[in-house]
Amino acid sequence: MTELRISEVTKMYGQVLAVDKVSILVEDGEFVVLVGPSGCGKSTILRMIAGLEEVTSGDIFLGPRRVTDTPPRDRDLAMVFQSYALYPFKTVAENLAFPLRMRRTSDAEITRKIAEVADILELSEMLTRYPRQLSGGQRQRVAMGRSIVRDPSAFLFDEPLSNLDATLRVVMRGQIKELQRRLRKTMVFVTHDQVEAMTMADRIVVLRGGRIEQMGPPLDLYDRPANTFVATFLGSPAMNLLRGRIESSAEGLRFRGADDIDLPLPDGAAVPTGTEMTFGFRPEHAAFVSEGTPGAIAAEVSVVEPTGSETVVVARRNQTAIVASTRERLALDVSARIWLRPEPGRVHLFRADGTRLSLTTSELPRQGGASP
Repeated sequence: MTELRISEVTKMYGQVLAVDKVSILVEDGEFVVLVGPSGCGKSTILRMIAGLEEVTSGDIFLGPRRVTDTPPRDRDLAMVFQSYALYPFKTVAENLAFPLRMRRTSDAEITRKIAEVADILELSEMLTRYPRQLSGGQRQRVAMGRSIVRDPSAFLFDEPLSNLDATLRVVMRGQIKELQRRLRKTMVFVTHDQVEAMTMADRIVVLRGGRIEQMGPPLDLYDRPANTFVATFLGSPAMNLLRGRIESSAEGLRFRGADDIDLPLPDGAAVPTGTEMTFGFRPEHAAFVSEGTPGAIAAEVSVVEPTGSETVVVARRNQTAIVASTRERLALDVSARIWLRPEPGRVHLFRADGTRLSLTTSELPRQGGASP
């Protein structure tokens, strides 16, 4: 059983605070993805887990063992880097065998383990090739194989797919996730790509400025973002956010935003009149409706992006941009007038400080657990 626990970990570079009292519990066999923009501290956290960076304060535990000050070689962790870091003048088999030879493993055991790992990663036909004779995806599989062959307690991945083209990234995402299921090992994966995080993780940790913004199962974070940062970071296209205030009318409480946007609040939303709020809804929850539909926003089409599987439409109401996406293949001309209605049960309200206001009637069924 290999549980990884990061407790109140802080990292300072001189006077610069890179990581600020981060605590994460990674359960045995769990796949956790650290995601966030460049400079958010995700790679620094991974390197502290590996022992490649010193911890300024806090502790790291691997199972019951405190490894905060343990040298990297004694932590029983395997790390896969962004660069493949293969020995160019060694064959695939020799690259895979290298960590075992460093441990003085017997030749018979090395042969057995190489065959086993090559079978898992579909490298059996490539064992006599050199790295220069391999594609990017094949090289990355060799780099993973070199880590797997050691049979470590846990795996750490530092943006291993960033050097691959779009097609290979999709293939490798599936292979890494399948690998995790087969090995049943604890894995921590760092990426800046929210699609990778959403498709691969058991749990996502969203970081900004060295702090955790939210962590939980992917769909929990997508459906119930804790704040406007998470709401816009996860999801492509990003969530629509309209700023305004709450006002009362004969029909009840309304959201009044810039450019004369006037929208009803979801049932059960108890917000004092005059409160400054941000009204949020995802592009796929903006329904195309006819003129005069209650709760619709009139706007003019400025961009139409057909992707094949969906159509993304960027529309403007004066200075306010609204993005909508639909599975329908719409034939819309630029400057055409359309009406978009945020689905009432899919609306998010955020306070002035960016934190989300919980709306009982708009909550979706939880998917695999709760977000803190």
